[in-house]
Amino acid sequence: MTEHGTSLPTVPRAGARRRSPAAAACVLGGAVAAGLGLGFLAVLVIVLWISSPYPDSGPGGALHLAAGLWLMAHGTELVRYETLSGVPAPVGLTPLLLVALPVLLMRRAARLGSASGDGGGAEGEEADEVLPASVVFSAVTCGYLCVGALATVYAAGGPMPADPLSAAWHVPLVAVLAAAAGVWSAKGRPLGPLPGWIPGGVRKAVARPRYALALRSGAAGVLVLLGGGVLLVGASLAWHGAEVQSSFLTLTGVWSGRFAVLLLALALIPNAMVWGAAYGLGPGFAVGAGVTATPLGFGGAPALPRFPLLAALPPEGPGTPVTWAAAGVPVAAGLVVGWFAVRRAREVSAGEAALTATLGALVCGLAMAGLATASAGPLGSRALAGFGPVWWAVGAAAAGWTLLLAVPLAVGVHVWRTRPVRGASDGAGEEDAWHDSGVRELRWAALREAARPVAPPVSVGVVVPPEPVAPPVPVGVVVPPEPVAPPVPVGVVVPPEPVAPPVPVGAVAPPEPVAPPVVAAPEPPGVPEVPPPAAPAEPLLPPVVGVRVLSRRRPPT
Repeated sequence: MTEHGTSLPTVPRAGARRRSPAAAACVLGGAVAAGLGLGFLAVLVIVLWISSPYPDSGPGGALHLAAGLWLMAHGTELVRYETLSGVPAPVGLTPLLLVALPVLLMRRAARLGSASGDGGGAEGEEADEVLPASVVFSAVTCGYLCVGALATVYAAGGPMPADPLSAAWHVPLVAVLAAAAGVWSAKGRPLGPLPGWIPGGVRKAVARPRYALALRSGAAGVLVLLGGGVLLVGASLAWHGAEVQSSFLTLTGVWSGRFAVLLLALALIPNAMVWGAAYGLGPGFAVGAGVTATPLGFGGAPALPRFPLLAALPPEGPGTPVTWAAAGVPVAAGLVVGWFAVRRAREVSAGEAALTATLGALVCGLAMAGLATASAGPLGSRALAGFGPVWWAVGAAAAGWTLLLAVPLAVGVHVWRTRPVRGASDGAGEEDAWHDSGVRELRWAALREAARPVAPPVSVGVVVPPEPVAPPVPVGVVVPPEPVAPPVPVGVVVPPEPVAPPVPVGAVAPPEPVAPPVVAAPEPPGVPEVPPPAAPAEPLLPPVVGVRVLSRRRPPT
């Protein structure tokens, strides 16, 4: 309040003034990410609609379908009302390659939002403050979900509207995970410290290296399973090449329809990878109600639509040695998990290596269960109500296979890697252990450590005196040159130095005359004495520790 009773105008805080534009930019970035995904699918659908010789609806129907496909890319279940039976049929099988579009766009928006605000402001002002990770995460997610809500409302008027309940949790789930990944990547992918509200014992336990190693080994196992699934699917497609080609050519007769079928098949390749991995693990995958394809047998598929990927199903009947060979995929995954779990074999015990392999197997099982859930879904009602693997069966099989093979391999590799050190300490096989791979690693480590330049230690508080420097010669003073011996003329023989005659035996040799002391002439004033240059210090060679020199054995003559 002033003296006249008027209130002073409120001045906003500088921090709030700097943060408001950055937060608004993050909200706009999330909305733009959602709009780019919608726009890409809208352009693709419009191009296919224009090139189709028999368009069923106008451009409005194509745009409604694009909005439904964008929601389907988040895992939302669509509903198809135009069926022969008149019963609405759900479509919940999400092409996993389509999910990569919103995830990448949302992650990029979160990264750009985390990087914004670190530039300088106007001249004479302070630099903008970087937004906290929580503010960036909330702002980007808010902008993305606003566009998602509008897309859900707009897709309700199309031929395949989205289920509101499915969209209410699938779209936020994908947005939250992608935004968190983007913010985490922008902050340098930190692995800690964990928030303060987590108990101290849990934070210390998670900070141990075994958990990072278990995540790495579990991820390696998942990659091997997915790679094996790709090999199985590719081998099946090549084996049934004639059926695949026939289904592709007879499904539609126009090039725009074939192009759409090809795009759909490419988008379903990640799903086929997961299904192939589930087939190799043993539980297999369902291709309809009550029909499951496993390596032990396949009872036959129901009335499935003609599609290239479905034409590559295994033949009906019991399993054969060819189908049983799919068990090599989980065997390879288990061995890889066990190998990656013993990267720190010299630093931990065998029990620690076994525990790391167990955690890696658990990570592999959880990851495969999540992928199986995302790759499955219905394609209709009744006989087409179930497609894809069962998540809990695939997760249990992945964890069991890898646990059964990873733990013994981890313990065995740990014992093998630590064997040379134990043999050297016992004194047995000393000559052979010198050339062993484990001892060779220790020797190279000792040599690298000894090769580093070592500076002489300087005591704290002791001042090292500088080296003496020759004083400058005053201007005008002529330094006399050093005396040079006169040259010997050519042809002149220099007489040899006189040699003392030998002293007879028993005679006493006279003492040699002692030369009088030479008194140095006083130097002229003004010419200081120049000390001789100091000899260069010899380099300090560090001792080599842990290296043994073997004597060369001479061959027998």
